[in-house]
Amino acid sequence: MKNNLTLTLTALGTILLAANAQAAGFHLREQSAAAQGNAFAGATAGAENGSYAYFNVAGLTRQKGTQLNVGGTYISPRAEASDVKAQDGSRGSDVNNIVHAAVAPNATLSHQINEKAFIGVGLNVPYGMITKYDEEWAGSDHGITSKVITATVTPMAAYKLTDKLSVGAGFQMQYVRARLTNSANNQMIKTAMEGDAFDIGYQLGAMYEFNDDTRVGVAYRSQIKHKLKGDLSASMPLPNLNQDINARLTTPEMLSMGIYHQLNEKWAVMAEYQRVFWSSFETLDIYGEDVPFLSSTKEKWRDTNFFAVGASYQIDNQWKWRLGLAYDQSAVRVQHRTPRIPDSDRIWYSTGLNYQYNDRLTFDVAYTYISAHKAHIDTALTGNSGSHVSAEYSNSVQLFGLSLNYKF
Repeated sequence: MKNNLTLTLTALGTILLAANAQAAGFHLREQSAAAQGNAFAGATAGAENGSYAYFNVAGLTRQKGTQLNVGGTYISPRAEASDVKAQDGSRGSDVNNIVHAAVAPNATLSHQINEKAFIGVGLNVPYGMITKYDEEWAGSDHGITSKVITATVTPMAAYKLTDKLSVGAGFQMQYVRARLTNSANNQMIKTAMEGDAFDIGYQLGAMYEFNDDTRVGVAYRSQIKHKLKGDLSASMPLPNLNQDINARLTTPEMLSMGIYHQLNEKWAVMAEYQRVFWSSFETLDIYGEDVPFLSSTKEKWRDTNFFAVGASYQIDNQWKWRLGLAYDQSAVRVQHRTPRIPDSDRIWYSTGLNYQYNDRLTFDVAYTYISAHKAHIDTALTGNSGSHVSAEYSNSVQLFGLSLNYKF
């Protein structure tokens, strides 16, 4: 029974870490339909409306008066597992789609206090995922259902130190909830875990405007130290598989830099770089009420890079066309990839439109296709307990973004 417990806790640790820290796969970058149209190139320097404050709070100083930006992104992912092989070498059933679609809403309200001081508040869903396999699939002891939702409220403030330099800061108040299931003992036992947490981090930003046409931005998002509390349950009354548990983990720091340049009245270009410090994860420890220390899982993730370039074209006084291209690196190497996280490097292809209805109201729509490299899973490489299963994954994502911005 100890092996069943170890396997279950390893699965819990894997999904909790992934849900809160997978920038390439499950960190939802989609917090602005306008920025999405450029594949988030220049998001740290763009500050074209209030939604950009998620990427750089200093950009609030470009939002005059009182403004409200409300939007959302429909995320339609697809992950197919083929060539599935079980422990005994037999061929398992392929899985057509394990990742479910979802909507990620966002909103930002900003207010100009005077010529130098600005305040705001943002509502975002920065992490989330839903995956589900058939209960009888060959790797069910490594994971069946995984569902994670988050919500973050961020009070923000920005200040113009000079005509060219702005700085800002915000507090990230984040709630996370997770549920996952898997099987044990040759699928005879079904286990489930649910837990949640509320913790606080912060973000800092600065923006320098060389002139009316060129500006650069730099932003930092802190670690958030989470302690999820919940319960572990099993379909049978087994020792140590029915008790309260908690898991401690720390989400990584993020550092972003961007540039925006207006070439002429029609064309603007932008670029973005982000470094996410996944390597800060060394272990994930799980504690129980009945057994004080249940498990310590080693995580060997790597720091990742995100690169993006984009351009915008002003069609006329009302319409603007956006496009962008990005490369997003996975934190998971092949030797540590699991069925719950079939993640790989990916390329973003984005386009979007901005429509100015009048002086107060504008709309943004965006579409993105994300093509991921094929991902190979072999649980024998991870060193975790459980059955040996291997598979080939084909992953892609479609994003549909929509938002409106209103100036009071």
